[in-house]
Amino acid sequence: MATHRTEAAVPDGAILMADDDDDDVLVARKAFNQADIRNPFYRVADGGELLDFLRRRGDYADAPRPGLILLDLNMPGMGGREALSRIKSDPDLRRIPLVVFTTSQDEADVADSYDRGANSYIAKPVGIAGMVRTARSIQNYWFDLVTQAD
Repeated sequence: MATHRTEAAVPDGAILMADDDDDDVLVARKAFNQADIRNPFYRVADGGELLDFLRRRGDYADAPRPGLILLDLNMPGMGGREALSRIKSDPDLRRIPLVVFTTSQDEADVADSYDRGANSYIAKPVGIAGMVRTARSIQNYWFDLVTQAD
């Protein structure tokens, strides 16, 4: 039986979205707000920025350790697949829950993401109502139900 997490399990419960599509990020932010989810929400636009954020390099020297990463697969530069592989092969980062959050529903993308270590795979919903429902589900599952390691 799962137990509720404590505040210590996820230091500040920040959500980090790695996505290059400004419209998708705007809709996600709006949906999290409409769902009354108050976790700090950060955004990076590619895999390189994601790794800089997680490793607190450059502009991200003061970045918090996120409680959850939402990762798009298709981004310029270092894409989501490569970033996923690097995160899940790094002993300092691999315990951060990572949800592939992308438009693709292709079975090959789903299988490849799990093979690379993704914790979950969610196809982005269409429209704000679907995104609000998804945001609530993400919040309920990853921050209220799941027990996470420090």
